[in-house]
Amino acid sequence: MSLLEVENLAVRYGASQALFDVSLTLGEGEVLALLGRNGMGKTTTIKAICRMLPLAGGSVRFAGQEMSRLPSHRAARLGVGLVPEGRRCFPNLTVLENLTAAARPGHWDAARVGALFPRLTERADQMAATLSGGEQQMLAIARALMTNPRLLILDEATEGLAPIVRQEIWAAIGTLKEQTGLSILLVDKSLSELKRLADRAVILQRGASVWSGAFAALDHTTSARYIGV
Repeated sequence: MSLLEVENLAVRYGASQALFDVSLTLGEGEVLALLGRNGMGKTTTIKAICRMLPLAGGSVRFAGQEMSRLPSHRAARLGVGLVPEGRRCFPNLTVLENLTAAARPGHWDAARVGALFPRLTERADQMAATLSGGEQQMLAIARALMTNPRLLILDEATEGLAPIVRQEIWAAIGTLKEQTGLSILLVDKSLSELKRLADRAVILQRGASVWSGAFAALDHTTSARYIGV
């Protein structure tokens, strides 16, 4: 059985419909890439999965439980961890306080996320607002892991970061895949990195799923049609 099942998802922003027919599945321990050009509905899909937006149609099931009517905090408690676009750390808390605020019992604790991102251990007593953009992104990922999720969702986790920091983030995601068996849903523009990590991909166009399959089966023609500039 799939860990996450999204079927015929539809979402509106007031009178404007953003999603029309999005469907995807994600298995235990699988890495799924959610692809598409800007404005095609990727972030809206993530917000709907995390129950931050009401559904106009379709369903979201997680670990066999229907989530369509749950509030976002209930989705988080079921095991959905989100690293949102734009980082959104608590700026007036220290690194350690950010982590402690999100902590739930389980495998991930401050020591383990510190091993994944050693810079956070070095800056444990530093205010999040004073961190670099890359360090804030590491903190956002670590904070999501501290909730001990079954599914980690990363929305543009490497966007706007320096190349060396992007590589650190990708290496950490690779470690999560290889060593933890965590299910991961990724939105990112770097097809070369996604090709190395993702098992499958779903492509969105104008608020609907238009392609899905093994990432290795994503050919140049399909990529150019739905993802290329």
